[in-house]
Amino acid sequence: MSYPILDPDFPIPALGHLCALTVMAKAPKAGRVKTRLSPPLTLEQTAALNICFLKDTTANLATVVGGAGLISYTPVGDEALFDGLLPETFGLVAQRGDGFGERLLCAAKDVLAIGYGAVCLIDSDSPTVPGAVFAKAVEELARPGDRVVIGPSDDGGYYLIGLKVAHAAPFERITWSTGTVFEETVERCREAGLEVVVLPVWYDVDDAATLAVLKRELLEGVRPGFAEMDGYSAPKTVGFLMELGA
Repeated sequence: MSYPILDPDFPIPALGHLCALTVMAKAPKAGRVKTRLSPPLTLEQTAALNICFLKDTTANLATVVGGAGLISYTPVGDEALFDGLLPETFGLVAQRGDGFGERLLCAAKDVLAIGYGAVCLIDSDSPTVPGAVFAKAVEELARPGDRVVIGPSDDGGYYLIGLKVAHAAPFERITWSTGTVFEETVERCREAGLEVVVLPVWYDVDDAATLAVLKRELLEGVRPGFAEMDGYSAPKTVGFLMELGA
């Protein structure tokens, strides 16, 4: 199954009542995705795990009332690598921009230009974020008035940022890929006079240590110490981890 590629130059007004739940994702190809997990995994295994993360995250998002699923993907030309991995309701929109902050800002601008009433930019490394958290983000963005919704990660970054207007401030003067990303983003928002809504803390799976946390959560039922609720069941990821263990 292939998915429609949406173009911000051709807006769709009928989408205005929806929040675009937009996963920022690289095309899943060995050697391009989740490389910090090798070792302990092989590059082929990291790509397979990335596919499981995509399947679980998008299946979770597809259940959120008031949301519409998208993948903001890179590189252009590898769209076919997503075929059959996503719920049939999902669409694709190409990433653009150079640095990470610029890519996030451009994604927000493009998704809102397509016609959605709000956008949540979501990482592809957190397959067990509870569905209720995504629903809360959509609910907060549906309220009257302008605001930014942020889901902090326990490593100091964030797994979600949601906006109704493509403000540049949350993406400027941020020390990306450090433990101060969330703190700096909140500060930039407050400097710009933007209301900030903070969601529950969750975590990214991007190295051997966080892979171990994921295994404990999904295979042993051990909730991460910072978690206020149970995570999403992530069945595709569970199957991969069980096969890996065997």
